[in-house]
Amino acid sequence: MNRFLEQNKDNWQRLEDLLSMMSGRGLGELSKLEVREFGELYRRAATDLAIARAESRDPKLLNYLNSLVIRAHGKIYRAEGEGVGIIKRFFTREFPETFRTNWRYMAVAGAVFFLFGIFGFIATANNTDFTHFVGLSGVTEQITANNYWWKSLNDANQIGASFIMSKNIIVSFKAFAMGALLGVGAFYDIAFFGAHVGSVFGACYALNPPFGNELASFVVGHGVIEISTVFFCAGSGMMIGYSIVNPGDLTRAQALKKKGVEAIKIVIGSACFLVVAGLIEGFISPSSLPPVVKYSTGIFTGIAMYGYLFLVGRSKAEPTPEPS
Repeated sequence: MNRFLEQNKDNWQRLEDLLSMMSGRGLGELSKLEVREFGELYRRAATDLAIARAESRDPKLLNYLNSLVIRAHGKIYRAEGEGVGIIKRFFTREFPETFRTNWRYMAVAGAVFFLFGIFGFIATANNTDFTHFVGLSGVTEQITANNYWWKSLNDANQIGASFIMSKNIIVSFKAFAMGALLGVGAFYDIAFFGAHVGSVFGACYALNPPFGNELASFVVGHGVIEISTVFFCAGSGMMIGYSIVNPGDLTRAQALKKKGVEAIKIVIGSACFLVVAGLIEGFISPSSLPPVVKYSTGIFTGIAMYGYLFLVGRSKAEPTPEPS
């Protein structure tokens, strides 16, 4: 038994040392190499405990090894259950707090969208040929012919919803990725998107006003979330671009890393919003429900989304949002 102690006491002590390093975040306090070492030492300690129970009658040794194994097992078990905690913490604190800290970037992107949306509407209302400049070739013919293309979603809601979710997430990720071009790319992308949307409605009200009312009724239910999340992602792209242009007191690499992490949090949260928008667009927007229901859906979901972003996880000591 003395030989058993001599051979293994260093491993037990090392396991003790690693346990003492995990005060708050559990395994998150350790490096990847230390996590692997911890797992190996835990398995060895569990084996040593089994051997000690079979071959030793020393209560101090048995109690020590039993306590050591229980403590190590507790850390591992806790780590396995932290996934839910991480997700909960992200949605109840990290995402809304990060949004509030950087809301001015999203506000700039939103202002660009609406400014170019108005421009696209006016330009197309005066000359419907403007639709060709924003990638809407053939839309005037569909409007004139009363071709309600969105109603085809009623034939296969599940397929339509899945397609719409994928499309919207790709559009939003593109707006975010364009921010790497010093923020100019994101600015261009959201400006083009705004002109595109404005041009559609400009063509509708210039050529067939009742058609425009039908299209507005279709869009409003999901549009508040969908359009908002697109300029959230564009704003996140602007965050990255601005951190390169003006890193402040940090090096450009440090500023890029800091804002990059924050931007990714906003993009991930926005992707979850787009799942909700896709479901509404696939099931409610193309349905035969009265327009008042669709408008109410858009208003309610918009209030819920912005209420969540600006109120959830707010603390009394929350810092003032950074300037853009």
